[in-house]
Amino acid sequence: MKVKAREGDVIETINDTFFDVKGMVHPPERVVAFIRFVPDPNGDRVRGKVRYQKVYALSRRYALLKKAFPNYLVYDSVFDEQLCEVPVKAIKHHYKPVDRLIELRHGNELDKVESQTLQFAKLLKESANIEWDKIGVSGSVLVKFHKPDSDIDPIVYGSENCRKVYSALKGLLKDEKSPVDPYNLEELRKLFDFRSRDTAMVFEDFVRTESGKVVQGKFLQRDYSMRFVKDWDEIAEQYGTTRYVNEGYVRVKASVIDDSESIFTPCHYKIGHVELLEGIRLGPIKEIVSFRARFCEQARNGEAVIAQGKVERVQKEGTEEYYRLLIGGNVSDHMILV
Repeated sequence: MKVKAREGDVIETINDTFFDVKGMVHPPERVVAFIRFVPDPNGDRVRGKVRYQKVYALSRRYALLKKAFPNYLVYDSVFDEQLCEVPVKAIKHHYKPVDRLIELRHGNELDKVESQTLQFAKLLKESANIEWDKIGVSGSVLVKFHKPDSDIDPIVYGSENCRKVYSALKGLLKDEKSPVDPYNLEELRKLFDFRSRDTAMVFEDFVRTESGKVVQGKFLQRDYSMRFVKDWDEIAEQYGTTRYVNEGYVRVKASVIDDSESIFTPCHYKIGHVELLEGIRLGPIKEIVSFRARFCEQARNGEAVIAQGKVERVQKEGTEEYYRLLIGGNVSDHMILV
């Protein structure tokens, strides 16, 4: 079985457990993915005759993996860290966001969540003038684990399409007559309470950083969270062609000098004027990177940030080594506006 999996996909294993695929680069015969839905007789999600529980916090995910799937936790020498990598031979089904949206478009008996998901996808598709095969739906709706209060998780593929949808969505958020609304202060408080489980930040910093984001908000009063992903032909990196060496944990102050990749997952911010606040002093750190969508749109060109995370030495074939700051793997990781 050959699996070509990417960010936003979900894989189901032979153990009836569901994993979120992370990134676009995976080792041969394995897929980098995190545990998401697990069978649980007390779970609040139902699929057929089986109850499931959704796993949120990173600490809970790792605890479950160590207990139930220790063989999935492997040290990956390319990324120089322990990752959850699901063997291809253990995959029973591969769920793709575009396929699920096709299913919704041709479905006759959609529930409210599915119906609003389809409405939102249509609005984005038509407002941005992109093709249907470049937009899909991820999250719980993808694997039919959604509840009446579930979020909508659209996903768009290809840089040009992503920028078109981003621009269209930005306009919809400003249009008082549109069904799309930005978060108000009360809604940001609710989001903060949820996020603070595994991302440490004070509320004032959270509001300053999260206000005005386009990738999250409300559609018909239902939460949405957008994900923008590069298309396959835009990914030059193959597993092993670039290596990432762990050089320790640091906290820095820096200026964002290029935010053009900030809407994508993974997101990238080129930085300058880097000042080391804590940790080991290394060569110049050139960028901040995260594989977690919550760090998208975190800062714009010219803005100063304080960021904390893991420093990696990037060794790419045929190019000079450089350092980057990877955030999102620990509760203490953050990136806030100064």
